[in-house]
Amino acid sequence: MDAVIDRGVGKTTLTVTSNQVSQAGAFNPADLLSVVPAELARILVEVVQTVAAGGTVTIGSMPDELTTTSAADLLGVSRPTLMKLIREEQIPAHKVGTHTRLNTADVLAYRDRLREQQRAAFQDLRDFEEAEDLDY
Repeated sequence: MDAVIDRGVGKTTLTVTSNQVSQAGAFNPADLLSVVPAELARILVEVVQTVAAGGTVTIGSMPDELTTTSAADLLGVSRPTLMKLIREEQIPAHKVGTHTRLNTADVLAYRDRLREQQRAAFQDLRDFEEAEDLDY
């Protein structure tokens, strides 16, 4: 599978072809030529590269608000742990009747902060190992 980006004046063209599929006659590769925004082209190239490397890509949309169950799943924590984070005001939430809801943007921002803290802690550990000349 090949991906080619052609950056013309004011537009970006992404062409994706697959010789195996076109040889099978499933589609006409010429029909795949489309003009897309540059940001979308970068995403599509990353998707193609991930799939070509044998990875899996899932594309979907997310609602503006999440239930506590779906937010906990997204964060990879239990629902009681999520409720504790909400009580400690680490993640903002609001009530809809008797139900707790979270803004998707808030959940994703918390996930990004958590990942950054994990990366920093891992880097600190690597720096410590290097400073102490530890080998494993």
